[in-house]
Amino acid sequence: MTIQVLVAAVKKNVRGLVTEMNLNTDAIIINQDDYFSYEEFQHNQALIKAYTFAERGVGLSRNHALLRANGDIVLFSDDDIVLEDDYADVIRDAFTAHPQADLMIFNVAVDERRATYRNTAFKRVRWYNYGRYPTYSVAARTERLHFHNISFSVLFGGGAKYSSGEDSLFLHDCLKKGLKVYSSPKYIGREVYRESTWFTGYTEKFFYDRGVIYRLLYGMMAKPFALRFLYAKKAEMCREISFKQAYQLMKKGIHS
Repeated sequence: MTIQVLVAAVKKNVRGLVTEMNLNTDAIIINQDDYFSYEEFQHNQALIKAYTFAERGVGLSRNHALLRANGDIVLFSDDDIVLEDDYADVIRDAFTAHPQADLMIFNVAVDERRATYRNTAFKRVRWYNYGRYPTYSVAARTERLHFHNISFSVLFGGGAKYSSGEDSLFLHDCLKKGLKVYSSPKYIGREVYRESTWFTGYTEKFFYDRGVIYRLLYGMMAKPFALRFLYAKKAEMCREISFKQAYQLMKKGIHS
């Protein structure tokens, strides 16, 4: 069972990045910069394919990598993730032990300011809890993604029109097409904290964009989910923009 890491990067020295991320399996790096280039090289007996594109958008980068992927299992990752030495064995063992799993979501240690989840047991991921997982924690059977023609939205995420949500849309599409998604309590890496490339505070755009993604994720239930989201986080999010204003902005996005 071969493991291939699909890395979305921005303006990186790809050879240095391989060492920084502790990659020890085959990988495809999609690096966004102001020019085009391609190179492939060996690193720790692994084949690294590195593309640099003069494009913007994390969804576009992930699609470029996924289109070219040929490993049995792909692990999505970002250029600020440092993988554990045994990440490949952990992933391989998990899929071997659970042949029914099409996707597996692992723990990645992150700064508390960005933490949205922590898996404590192996369990099925369902419609009611899939929205909290970042793409860089997801591994998947490549053939299953290709067979179901699953890709990432190019409208959401860093560098795209709407600020975030490509992670949730990806898992939403996987579940919609019947793929089986599970969470694992195992850790495969850690994030090196840096300032977000898209989050600039709880602005009007933040709430509007959240409304747009909720319409796509939840359909007719978008408004109740928007209210639940705001109620749960109003102490943190509604300091400069009131709860009422935030909800109006989310509704505007829902009806866009």
